[in-house]
Amino acid sequence: MTPTETRPVQAYAGQVRGLVLVCLAGVLWGTIGPAIPVVHDMSGLSPVTIGGYRAFVAVVVLVIAAALMRRLRDCARLGRRQWRRVTAVGVSTAIFQLFFFLAVLWAGVSVTTVVCLGFAPVLLLITGSVRRRRRPSAGQFLTVTVAVAGLLLVSVAGSPDGDAPHPVLGVFAALVSGTAYALSAEAAAPLSLRLDTLTMTTTTTCVAAMVLVPAGLIVPATSGEGVWTTDLGSWALIGYLGAVTMALAYALLFTGLRTTASGAAVVATLLEPVTAVVIAVVFLSERLTVAGVVGVVLIMAAIGSLGSRSTEPAPQ
Repeated sequence: MTPTETRPVQAYAGQVRGLVLVCLAGVLWGTIGPAIPVVHDMSGLSPVTIGGYRAFVAVVVLVIAAALMRRLRDCARLGRRQWRRVTAVGVSTAIFQLFFFLAVLWAGVSVTTVVCLGFAPVLLLITGSVRRRRRPSAGQFLTVTVAVAGLLLVSVAGSPDGDAPHPVLGVFAALVSGTAYALSAEAAAPLSLRLDTLTMTTTTTCVAAMVLVPAGLIVPATSGEGVWTTDLGSWALIGYLGAVTMALAYALLFTGLRTTASGAAVVATLLEPVTAVVIAVVFLSERLTVAGVVGVVLIMAAIGSLGSRSTEPAPQ
């Protein structure tokens, strides 16, 4: 093969690699749902407080990693140079997580998952079409439609919730969370081309923690809930949530966004609810309905269609 002939092959391989990394991030996020109720039951901590401690752990892990690699000063310098985009990604990530946890408390996991994760790819499809001043292609529309339909079946039909204490507030919080998720992916895509993975993950996570940690202490305090536990098992799981599902998962996402369009990445991370369902069935003895199985198949088909598009543009 000549260099000209190998270039499209290398570009396609890079896109597939990026999509795989984003999918891995979605799989890691899928372990959050089963883990947080376990921590809550053992410690009595609210999901918002757990989220605050998770962000703190992620910052500690990333700062230590940067220090060991002698990159801490570079991270600070490059982060300041791109401070506007770093702040945008960090704050939108924090809003996404904070309002997701609030929506779970008010409307339940199923409704929150459908509204938040379903709204994000639809919003990116619409905004992308407006920005380009042309309609989305039939393939893009079909992929998003199939993915959202699968998400609906997995989250609602596959694992129904109980009563929601504040359903209207919960849906509103989920919409805010989905909007912030879409915006964070959109802002992170061009930033991932300007900063290396360690710098981007460390700086944006530090910004997110500045929002999540205070919220994790203030929100429960206003409702009379505890903000501390002596249960070592809970702290071990919180350590996992911070180091793996935040520090590592976002590093995988940001690396994948270098060659994966933000809209495709949001669809790929729908592996999160699929992973949560698989964990519930395998380890928690929950029963998956036929509708849930169909939903999993639809999501996997939508993600598979992303990898078949060699012409998908990389984020700019």
